[in-house]
Amino acid sequence: MNEPRKLHIKSYGCQMNVYDAQRMVDTLAPEGFVETAAVDDADLVILNTCHIREKAAEKVYSELGRLREAKDEARRAGRALTVAVAGCVAQAEGEEIIRRAPVVDVVVGPQSYHHLPQLLARARQDGRALDTEFPLDDKFQHLPAPRPDTIRARGVSAFVTVQEGCDKFCTFCVVPYTRGAEVSRPVKRIVEDVRRLADNGVREITLIGQNVNAFHGEGPDGRPWPLGRLLEHLATIEGIARLRYSTSHPRDVDDSLIAAHRDLPSLMPFVHLPVQSGSDRILAAMNRKHTADDYRRVIDRFRAACSQIAFSSDFIVGFPGESEEDFAATLALIEQIGYAGAYSFKYSPRPGTPAAEMPEMVATAVMDERLARLQDLIDRQQAAFNAAMVGQTVDVLFERDARYPGQIVGRTAYLQPAHVLAPPDIIGQVLPVAVDRLERYSLIGQLAGPQQIPPRSASASPTVSTGA
Repeated sequence: MNEPRKLHIKSYGCQMNVYDAQRMVDTLAPEGFVETAAVDDADLVILNTCHIREKAAEKVYSELGRLREAKDEARRAGRALTVAVAGCVAQAEGEEIIRRAPVVDVVVGPQSYHHLPQLLARARQDGRALDTEFPLDDKFQHLPAPRPDTIRARGVSAFVTVQEGCDKFCTFCVVPYTRGAEVSRPVKRIVEDVRRLADNGVREITLIGQNVNAFHGEGPDGRPWPLGRLLEHLATIEGIARLRYSTSHPRDVDDSLIAAHRDLPSLMPFVHLPVQSGSDRILAAMNRKHTADDYRRVIDRFRAACSQIAFSSDFIVGFPGESEEDFAATLALIEQIGYAGAYSFKYSPRPGTPAAEMPEMVATAVMDERLARLQDLIDRQQAAFNAAMVGQTVDVLFERDARYPGQIVGRTAYLQPAHVLAPPDIIGQVLPVAVDRLERYSLIGQLAGPQQIPPRSASASPTVSTGA
């Protein structure tokens, strides 16, 4: 019997890449590959890349430099190391990767990784293999179903892709060029995935897509279903205690999604809703197709439907032409909304996007100073949100053993880590936790009451200081 070959995947960037990496493992398992956490004993290393920011792309080339040394060491030890670059950098810079990094054997875009077995065979024969096409067929139809042992090994939470690509064409973003146009999976296929996950111990599903609330997959009735209706259907699947989704666009929040937050106890009251800027002038230059007031009204609709709801967001500082007045409008919006967390970045020009050709680039020193001010405000809001949990009883889905013996860690509805002293048989359960204190970003507490799943109304809603 042949020894299994070892596969190491390093993913950068978004949740979609995490999901794609897992499906690459599933795709290569029939070829005799097993996953390893160590590069040193891998037979195949895949860098699953992100092209959203310049630094992310440059990290890939730095990593490839290190892999060249690893490949040389493997050759001296008498074994072969194959190196593949997948994901959005592969899609955007396929030929450039081949030119700059001779260590690379395979380059494959995010729409073609189901071809990995064939590409590896071609690389063995021809020395190199490249596939960055946008195939006409749906890659999801060709991916093997995850094996039960693989699902169980990944824990009680799982991502499920329901939508890919984006038609919004924000001027700073490469996603439409690297992931393609918006495509939604049929509801039937999604339900099959979720049922398989639930049957193998998964308790929480996060539906993911570049623009997930633009979902319009074909339903069992032959009509396009919106995301809210899909969530309503998935909420009926036995074993699934929690539902989430990410990432959303403010323009695609429809009434069905608002109703889902009103009506579904299993849909977590935490929404990642990027806004990028609070300035209407900058939002127009970004081609976001909404104003700051449009965004505020969407937030109000969510809050009217679910009083417990909280938000995270994305912000870009230093977009071309951003003035101090524009930046002040962003700070004002943050103060008004009040966030439980956010991702903030300095503007990074991406080749081929309209913003990269815009004049009036903001000086790096100015971007640094604005980013520090924005992040300080977000940090204070997040700290206040977390501190409001102390003294409350909150529901926690327990996921795994914690770092310290006897501790089990899980996450609240708002994705905060929560630690308790308890036996490991609580893993996979949603239990109430009385929060005693806060250690950095983690809640420390004790189980409160019997080991059963209480209704969400049993958990107190945290109070967020919005500064409004």
